[in-house]
Amino acid sequence: MSGHDDRDGAAGALAASWARALSGEAADPAPVAAMLRDPAARLLAAWAEQDPERAGDAAREAGHALVLAGLTDLGVLDASLAHLTAHLAPDATTPAAAARLARIVSSAAVGYAAAVQHRVRAEQQRIGLAALAARSAADRARRTSEARFAAVFAASPMGIGVAALDGRVLESNAALGEIFGLTPEQFRAHSLQEFVHPEDDPEIWTRLDAMFAGTLDHMRLEKTVWHAEGRPVRLEVVLTLLRDPDDVPQYIVGMVEDITERRDLEDRLRHQALHDPLTGLPNRSLFLERLDVALRTGGCEVGVCFVDLDGFKAVNDTLGHTVGDELLQAVAQRLTADLAPDGHLVARMGGDEFVVLVERGGAAELERVPGRILDAVRRPLRLDGRDVTVTASVGVVRRSDGGSAAELLKAADTTLMWAKDDGRDRCAFFDPERHRAHIERFARAAGLPDALAREEFIVCYQPLVRLADARLVGVEALVRWERPGDDRPLGPDDFVPLAEESGLIVPLGRWVLEQACAQAVRWRGEPGGEDVFVSVNLAVRQVHEPGLVDDVARVLRETGLPPAALQLELTETTAMATTGAPLVVLRRLAALGVRIAIDDFGTGYSNLAYLRELPVHVLKLAGSFVTGRGTGPGVTGDAIDADVLAHLVRLAHTLGLSVTAEHVETAEQARLLHALGCDIGQGWHYAPATDAPTISAMLAGGAVGARSG
Repeated sequence: MSGHDDRDGAAGALAASWARALSGEAADPAPVAAMLRDPAARLLAAWAEQDPERAGDAAREAGHALVLAGLTDLGVLDASLAHLTAHLAPDATTPAAAARLARIVSSAAVGYAAAVQHRVRAEQQRIGLAALAARSAADRARRTSEARFAAVFAASPMGIGVAALDGRVLESNAALGEIFGLTPEQFRAHSLQEFVHPEDDPEIWTRLDAMFAGTLDHMRLEKTVWHAEGRPVRLEVVLTLLRDPDDVPQYIVGMVEDITERRDLEDRLRHQALHDPLTGLPNRSLFLERLDVALRTGGCEVGVCFVDLDGFKAVNDTLGHTVGDELLQAVAQRLTADLAPDGHLVARMGGDEFVVLVERGGAAELERVPGRILDAVRRPLRLDGRDVTVTASVGVVRRSDGGSAAELLKAADTTLMWAKDDGRDRCAFFDPERHRAHIERFARAAGLPDALAREEFIVCYQPLVRLADARLVGVEALVRWERPGDDRPLGPDDFVPLAEESGLIVPLGRWVLEQACAQAVRWRGEPGGEDVFVSVNLAVRQVHEPGLVDDVARVLRETGLPPAALQLELTETTAMATTGAPLVVLRRLAALGVRIAIDDFGTGYSNLAYLRELPVHVLKLAGSFVTGRGTGPGVTGDAIDADVLAHLVRLAHTLGLSVTAEHVETAEQARLLHALGCDIGQGWHYAPATDAPTISAMLAGGAVGARSG
């Protein structure tokens, strides 16, 4: 049993190694090894028994097995004989064994060759039978194809027609008849040329003539024809030239599809993609397309009017979005009715924004259109049972104000903002200088966040002088921005509003407070500065900041500045709006011992009585009260202004408030303000905002007179 197992193992090993030797011919050697296993077993048995006859038979079987496995490529036989020789040679140590090995190799070659020859004869016979069958099948296929074509021709939902090379229609199916509204008999009375209109693209005629001449095999076109009932039909047509077996042109076959519904749907979708669904006006995409075409056309003045409704949000908030939508529709109808007849395109950009493209009428028309827009919008509307009146702001740009369509539209949007800033219900024309200022403002806003980190800000101080004895008693801290590349530092008006918009005013204001308080402590340790106080401005955003009181308390604690030596300034507008949480903030600041001052008093609409409700200590009168004072006798209104000013000072003192006059520019103004009862003066008469060492010198010098120069 053990000897039998050994022979099986040896046969399997020979079959496997033999198959692997042929792996270049067979990707997977396992099937080949399985076919070679039995011949290999008999071959090894005959070899072991030293039986030349049996060994030869087994070798022939092995060669035959290779052919059955499909291994007939060049190299298979050589590789097999080499492998058998290498496998058996170690045991062929006698002349008789060598003779048996030679017989095995030759028998394997004979078996392989005989199997290949048999396979070739069988293949030749199969090919002959297949040729006979193919001819028969071709005949059947031709008949089947003709029947199938006839069935397809008759039942196809696509229109099919056959024409002669001179264009005469020979055949047409039912679908083609439905597309044109014609019977086959009526079609045969027509030619292909009759379905091409003289005004069609000349290229169609050129290509059709080439097909008639047999030089063009295929053409595709899309065109509109008229149905027999008189309605237009949009078609996609494919014409193909059919040739006989000798390549001679025979017929023209046309495949015709009615694409009217598909094209109508595409038109509707395109309209929806390029028009505003609420108003039906062209949208931003279509407007930019039209503007781009107008700009590329050249030769005429092109203008854009960007329109925004004033107060539209209030309409939405008070009357509801339904009324808001009705308002937008009404405005769209008005603008279209007023402007479209003159050839001006009206589009909706989104929200409450519209835009008008002015292509006709030249510069004079572009001057008139904005006024027509304002008049059309401001006429009262009847919406939801009530009269609604809105106004508009319009930004106007000309072709020369921008490059591309997108750039011109951007310039118009910027100009619209100017109209809004100028008071609304008005138009503004693009101004290159103002635009450069706008760009500069944007650049400043973009540079603000990094400026604080790079320590580009400095604090300057302007003296606050007691009018009674001209002594410096305090300073106002004013931040400056030393921006790299600028000739001079930027003043607060150039960047503080931007900082307020971005929210940077909170960390910037905190930094100014820290710097000013620390400097005030240093002055209070110098000669003449023992009682000096510092005044720091607060922006609206800071008053609404929850951590403001904690920040002030921390800075006072860390610097050691007495609370009474810190004055915080708010503009009149900010102070009058401090209700709720901001009012609580002011009261908490006052509770710390900090003084609160109202800056620019007189520029707003304050009620002096309301000041009694606020924890205010100081009124800083706006410069407009001082401007013109002391410029000489006979100045119109001087006497009246003096009376008003005296009344304000007395009322402020009655409320327990100190009064500071700003913009003091002359000694005469200082004298008059003191006579009227003002307590402190501030302005160029004493000094502009300056650095800390200069303030130290002024403190040490006693009384502050008029500055030199």
